[in-house]
Amino acid sequence: MSTIVDYTDRTTCILFGDGCGVALMEPNEEGLGVQDELLRTDATGRDFLRIEAGGSYLPPSHETIDKKQHAIRQEGQSVFRFAVSRMADTSAELLEKNGLTGEDVAYLVPHQANLRIIDATARRMGLTNDKVVVNIQNYGNTTSATIPLGLWDFRDKFKKGDNIFFAAFGGGFTWGAMWIKWAIDKK
Repeated sequence: MSTIVDYTDRTTCILFGDGCGVALMEPNEEGLGVQDELLRTDATGRDFLRIEAGGSYLPPSHETIDKKQHAIRQEGQSVFRFAVSRMADTSAELLEKNGLTGEDVAYLVPHQANLRIIDATARRMGLTNDKVVVNIQNYGNTTSATIPLGLWDFRDKFKKGDNIFFAAFGGGFTWGAMWIKWAIDKK
């Protein structure tokens, strides 16, 4: 994120951290792994969390660089309200769709954008704090790396067959929730 952060913009520069992660999923014959997901997008949020220039639409030029159009911009309150409602509602919808309750969930691994958003999602799902993976205090918001980093940091707590939920929110606006059954057996 440091390559697209404007360090003179205090509304964004203090929020984001650099990080990377990957989670590989493969088929198995035990019925574990990905069980269901709900993925959503709503382009009406494009003006609230965006990068104005880049790619073929508005390639780098002296003008776009001077105007700092290649840096991330957001309207914090709009993003917060939308993220709270969408992450929480979609996660609860995924539970309901599959006949599950918060008691069936071993862990929620949420996007680490904001602790209040994480708390709202957990409450909406009926989860206690001990079922929520939180590491934002260590890395900040590493955007797409937050869930893989959460999986890595808490991997020793997960048991084979655990119901684990992911919930995320991103630019544009995009959001979603996923349910997996943990497939790794600790030895």
